[in-house]
Amino acid sequence: MDELKDLFLQDKPAGILVEIKRGRGEIYASILSKEVDCTYSHAVKILKKFEQNNLVEFDKNGRKKLIELTDEGEKIASTLDELIREINSVK
Repeated sequence: MDELKDLFLQDKPAGILVEIKRGRGEIYASILSKEVDCTYSHAVKILKKFEQNNLVEFDKNGRKKLIELTDEGEKIASTLDELIREINSVK
């Protein structure tokens, strides 16, 4: 449980999860890494942790892996998105 807490309370993992939720079209690790300004390898490492905790699923489409939220991932992403929007409105 502490691993998940630490994971979500960091900027990049939270950003990746919210970007998947807000995603327009197909979502890939390379797109997410650009959106949250981190390296591709760091994004993949975060996504693997999400997958291990049943928050995302990968759907292989040729050489590319599409990323989708699970139901649990959707709940957490929605909560984070709401929190981020609330924090931004305070500034």
